[in-house]
Amino acid sequence: MSLQEQVTKQLKTAMKAKDSVAMESLRAIKSAILLAQTQAGAQDLTADDEIKLIQKLVKQRKDSAEIFRQQGREDLAGPEEEQIKIIEQFLPEQLDEASIGKIVDTIIAQTNAEGIKDMGKVMGMASKQMVGKADGKTISTIVRQKLA
Repeated sequence: MSLQEQVTKQLKTAMKAKDSVAMESLRAIKSAILLAQTQAGAQDLTADDEIKLIQKLVKQRKDSAEIFRQQGREDLAGPEEEQIKIIEQFLPEQLDEASIGKIVDTIIAQTNAEGIKDMGKVMGMASKQMVGKADGKTISTIVRQKLA
């Protein structure tokens, strides 16, 4: 079942349950999918494209919640975090920092990376290997620590 079909199915369930947070989150996913499909020169979305799309939506909501918290607006940060939980259901299981560290160590050994100057090479391989399983910011932090 494609991501779009899963979202539509869950959206129907949320509508029947009158769950406004779920409906808003699922509609955001559906909207992002439709926008990606209708862009000029767009092709069918691959699984990786769908994962990147979902990650982008999660990141947007995390950034918004952080900004709301900095401004003392807990009333706005709460719904953003609820939406994150709903949207994250469509992502593969996320790796913990220890697992990411092991993968990064393997990549560093494969590429013979010796310092921060090789960060781009390591990041490129790590990002490809952990698509959808880890946040880019977390990967970057761990790579920087290992290469320093």
